[in-house]
Amino acid sequence: MAKTILVLGATGGIGGAVARVMMRRGWQVRAMVRDPAHARAGWGDDARPHWVQGDAMRRDDVVHAATGVDAILHGVNPAGYSNWQTTVLPMIDNTIAAARAASGARIVLPGTIYNYDAATTPVIDETTPQNPPGRKGKIRKILERRLIDAAPEVPSLIVRAGDYFGPGARQSWFAQALAKAPLKQITYPGLTGIGHAWACLPDLAEAIARLLELPPGILLPVECVQFGGFWDADGARMIDAIRRAAGRPDLPVRRFPWWLMRLLAPFGGFPREVMEVLPYWRYPVRLDNTRLVRLLGSEPHTDIDQAVRNALN
Repeated sequence: MAKTILVLGATGGIGGAVARVMMRRGWQVRAMVRDPAHARAGWGDDARPHWVQGDAMRRDDVVHAATGVDAILHGVNPAGYSNWQTTVLPMIDNTIAAARAASGARIVLPGTIYNYDAATTPVIDETTPQNPPGRKGKIRKILERRLIDAAPEVPSLIVRAGDYFGPGARQSWFAQALAKAPLKQITYPGLTGIGHAWACLPDLAEAIARLLELPPGILLPVECVQFGGFWDADGARMIDAIRRAAGRPDLPVRRFPWWLMRLLAPFGGFPREVMEVLPYWRYPVRLDNTRLVRLLGSEPHTDIDQAVRNALN
């Protein structure tokens, strides 16, 4: 009998990627969204998840949507990437309650590097102490602590990755800065010589699927793995890959206007939010995927040129 996964955030990058991979692998995919008709119209593929109406901020909605599922992907973020204090923790509490009601469905959390101090953490593995300096990181640390406290009754899988790129990753640094359409220039937030971690969404989704399909007893009650992805060791390799994929070796590179964000940050909104992630562009933070490779044998990997072509298309 096919297993079922509930995807929260199926219209977003990681949620959509996981939904597509799980359907290809024979899973039943249930996707909870606020507007199923809109989500259905925008999906595009022949194979579609079973859309159900609901709001991740309403516990009854999540519990009802999770009835009988084997896993729940918690791929939701606050609308507009703001109001973290009032939305992030209530949403994970609702997901934990739903997983508990579903007899211990495993929660899958796409993890971030915001939980760590970029200035002092050049490499992250599952044992690295979390010492976040920013608001987002502090909230994400509490979020993961709640998953730890819910185990073993509610098992979880945290898959930490770098910045997303690929089909569907519309709200990403790649889509909104480096390769913003129409592609006339590359706006790069980092510095020359500073490494940066990237995660190709289809590869990340494939890794999540394979981890969920491991035999019972292999994953820990709270399993935390790092997805290595594409490590741009000097901050220039992703730029070169975009130029090659676009067939434009002379595509100009501009610096992201951090000075303007700093000037506007006191007024709140996007500038304040984005200033919190500046350290992750000023210091290299690499993800050690040793545990993931030990579990799967290898990490799913698409050649960087092909992955960037897919993202641009």
